[in-house]
Amino acid sequence: MSTVTVEVATRETVERRMKAALKGKSQGDFISFPHEETLWRTLTPKRWLLIKAMTGAGPLGIRELARKLERDVKAVHTDVQALLGCGVLDKDDSGKVYFPYDAVHVDFVVKAA
Repeated sequence: MSTVTVEVATRETVERRMKAALKGKSQGDFISFPHEETLWRTLTPKRWLLIKAMTGAGPLGIRELARKLERDVKAVHTDVQALLGCGVLDKDDSGKVYFPYDAVHVDFVVKAA
């Protein structure tokens, strides 16, 4: 099973992980955001539902995904484009979109201001 970790991480953390990966050390799969606000602005509740529907589902067309989510095709298309743009989703050669993981782990800490 392939799991991706969605996290809030500093630039230093991401750079350290990248340097280790360049040395051949496996780091796992991460989708990193610089701040909690960026994570929530990007991964809205509707987009989380979209990711949940796509987790482990393989490639799907936009219309098929909209039917599965019982949402408007245009709204799903807008969300898919946003998630493609930030690298959360991928597109195959036939134009279908997919989320290449079977599970999602969310990891961040909220500290006092």
